Amino acid sequence: MRNFRELKVWERSHRLTLAVYKSTVKFPWDELYGLTGQMRRSCSSIPANIAEGCGRGSNVELACFLQIALGSASELEYHLLLARDLSFLEETDYENLAGEVTEIKRMLTAFIKSLRTFGNRPNLKAET
Repeated sequence: MRNFRELKVWERSHRLTLAVYKSTVKFPWDELYGLTGQMRRSCSSIPANIAEGCGRGSNVELACFLQIALGSASELEYHLLLARDLSFLEETDYENLAGEVTEIKRMLTAFIKSLRTFGNRPNLKAET
């Protein structure tokens, strides 16, 4: 078991979630249960799955939850594009948020790869 708060990828994904919540406040009211809710759920799923994986007993289980977080990041990536194309997000906001999603996806991919490379060793110290 590891402390998820010590992982840089968790910290960045948490900050991204806060930024997405702040950005979606400006969305039309009738999107509250549509795109706004979808974006908030997919974004908060990233750090939540990282945290849940850290609470599991093996690196194999952690890698599975990181893979789920990666899927949520891809989902958010599309929702950001849709929000921009619907003119709910300014171009600069889109670029900042999408850039952060890309970096988080890169970090998750590297973390998953390191876990699979080192297998199920209990003392693995991930640098992400």
